[in-house]
Amino acid sequence: WQLVESGGGSVEAGGSLRLSCQVSRSTYSVGCMGWFRQAPGKEREGVAATWLGGTTAHVADSVKGRFTISQDSAKKTVYLQMNHLTPEDTAMYYCVFDSGPCKIGNDATRWEFTHWGQGTQVTVS
Repeated sequence: WQLVESGGGSVEAGGSLRLSCQVSRSTYSVGCMGWFRQAPGKEREGVAATWLGGTTAHVADSVKGRFTISQDSAKKTVYLQMNHLTPEDTAMYYCVFDSGPCKIGNDATRWEFTHWGQGTQVTVS
């Protein structure tokens, strides 16, 4: 099975993008699902996570108020709505999934996920 990401691209500062990620060819209907990002020369950090099939959602402090995570559980798809983008948001964004409980905390660099997508590039200029 795989995580199918889409929605990356280039945008001007202040603009918006929406990323999508679908769990494909999998029997999992619940699990912790979200997004990480990694900018060149920077540590990988969690961005947002949610319990697929539930209502729990967590957004990292670094993007809180600008990014929102949502889902369509019937489609096994999560979305990351990114508003008011800045050049500092430029990074490769990875969809992540874990069939177990969400292992996330205040330190977004220490979130734990088992499965990773291939990534989609977001560039803000």
